[in-house]
Amino acid sequence: MTSVSIVICTYSLDRWLDLVSAVDSAAEQARRGDEVIVVVDHNPALREQVAAQWPRVQVVENGGPNGLSGARNSGVEAAGGDVVAFLDDDARAEAGWLAALTHPYADEAVVGTGGRAVADWEGGRPPWFPVEFDWVVGCSYRGLPEKTSVVRNPLGCNMSFRRAALVESGGFRSDLGRVGRFPVGGEETELSIRMHAVDPGRFIVYVPDAAVQHHVTPARATWRYFRSRCYQEGRSKAAIRSISGAGPALSTERSYVSRTLPRGMLRGSADLLRGDRWGIARSAVIAVGALLTLAGFLVGSTGRGRLRTAAPGAPAGA
Repeated sequence: MTSVSIVICTYSLDRWLDLVSAVDSAAEQARRGDEVIVVVDHNPALREQVAAQWPRVQVVENGGPNGLSGARNSGVEAAGGDVVAFLDDDARAEAGWLAALTHPYADEAVVGTGGRAVADWEGGRPPWFPVEFDWVVGCSYRGLPEKTSVVRNPLGCNMSFRRAALVESGGFRSDLGRVGRFPVGGEETELSIRMHAVDPGRFIVYVPDAAVQHHVTPARATWRYFRSRCYQEGRSKAAIRSISGAGPALSTERSYVSRTLPRGMLRGSADLLRGDRWGIARSAVIAVGALLTLAGFLVGSTGRGRLRTAAPGAPAGA
């Protein structure tokens, strides 16, 4: 049986209720030999509250730079399991999540897995928000496989990797990934590409049955957040391309842009004909979102707009 370290990274007391749901849902599924680790990102008050709430949960501080990547690397360093599973502090694991997420490791060629993230909209999904862009709020989107499949990279809120591979590859880059509320991503994509480059015989599996409910706050259900997230995603893709090359960095995106988005725009028009007046709005949002992402990518490809890039982090201890 593969032992698992479930790592949950957190940074703010404002997300306390979400964190309670995340940790409790993970602890309920941990088996004998597994462990739950909460990494607190440079917040002593939060660290004390977490330790008091869960005496049997390992609580560690982010020993690296501020941000999600540094916190994840600290979790990897503290982990004792064969596999490290990452669950966001605002995601609640559904029943059977851990078993489904780790089942593919029976194949030694599997180096990582990722599960489905269902958007749990606080206050309901905005009618203008297309499902094709649920990645904006960190959730599974239309265009992902509907059954267990090999993918380039998992979703960051619900993923796992063999610990040995994480250490061998150098961990998550601290110059990519979210810092506080700044909506930059891409660190799990770059890591997955790097892992494959180390050993092309290894692959990552998407497991829809390994599902989590990902809380989406009203602040993320706004047009302002949508615009910012699309633009920053484009900048992140440009940074990944500069690190990994155009082929690996954009392989999944080509299919998404050429197939998923046009179908989504047609679907919105068809919804309008069926009486859904928001259908045409969703079609327009798809077009604008794609253009904003492209703009971010073009700006990120220039010297002035390029994200700072540095060496990957280095979790200690193989």
